[in-house]
Amino acid sequence: MRRTVSATHVSHRLKAPFRISRGVKTAAEVVVVEVEENGLIGRGESVPYARYDETVDSVLAQLAPALDRLAEGARPYEALEVLSAGAARNALDCALWDLRAKREGLSVEALTALPVPPSLVTAVTVSLDTPEAMEAAARAVASAPLIKVKLSAEDPAARLLAVARAAPDARLIVDPNEGWDFALLDGLKPILSDLNIALVEQPLPAGQDQALEGYDPPYVICADESVHVAADLAALRGRYKAVNLKLDKAGGLSEALLMLEGAQNHGFGLMVGCMVASSLAIAPALHLAGRCAFADLDGPWWLAVDHPGGCHVADGRLTPPAPGFWGDGITTQDLWL
Repeated sequence: MRRTVSATHVSHRLKAPFRISRGVKTAAEVVVVEVEENGLIGRGESVPYARYDETVDSVLAQLAPALDRLAEGARPYEALEVLSAGAARNALDCALWDLRAKREGLSVEALTALPVPPSLVTAVTVSLDTPEAMEAAARAVASAPLIKVKLSAEDPAARLLAVARAAPDARLIVDPNEGWDFALLDGLKPILSDLNIALVEQPLPAGQDQALEGYDPPYVICADESVHVAADLAALRGRYKAVNLKLDKAGGLSEALLMLEGAQNHGFGLMVGCMVASSLAIAPALHLAGRCAFADLDGPWWLAVDHPGGCHVADGRLTPPAPGFWGDGITTQDLWL
């Protein structure tokens, strides 16, 4: 067996600044792992996230011993076991799923029994800005069925109402990215109850969400930063009614599959989410989308240029990548037969 491995930093310029309560970005800085085995190449992408003390350099450093193991002939699980949940493990885990599909000639859909929907509604994001700018951004995507609204603790009502005014037919996911406290959340209850709210996502900081114990507003509160892996789920009961599955938090598709089963067993509603990234990061998450009530997979929509053959997002609907892009058991040679 001949195997080579690599991990590379790739920067994808955004078409517009992406602002949340923690800051702003103008490019998606990602890490791409490739594992080549006997002429077949598996690819995976992840997004190092400062919220979890990750940088491109730290993720590349974390990957180094795992990739060395693979290059020396270790089995995939032996390489993955040196990595904890997070971006490094995600990139490698997804690359190994892609490689396995090509090696076995079976799609990830067949291997997991989780088909990729031929088309799905995805939230499109209105990033944090002035109320006037957010209203204009919402008006530009008003045909989308589902809009995510990034908010902070600074005048959230004005910003939210501006978006609702511009897109009156859309359901809204409200996402403060841990930027509120309980008093602010509860004070907004009349406005949130009156609007077409699909979810309120992670309003309080992770680790301070005990205030949600027993809180039962007329809308669903969804955990994001408070849930990373399947072992986190049990502690969230009584605080959240839904959870957001993200491969970069879980450490790849393998752990996300355990989370999917565990969340359903605990009775949580499900959303599959993403970081701002290319279609290479989104493709594995599409296998979770068919089992989730909501998808927030508009990461590639923010890129100035995505991969050829990647996902297509228009009017709030996502079409999966072209055959051969990721995880379908097709090699480049197969595409020409």
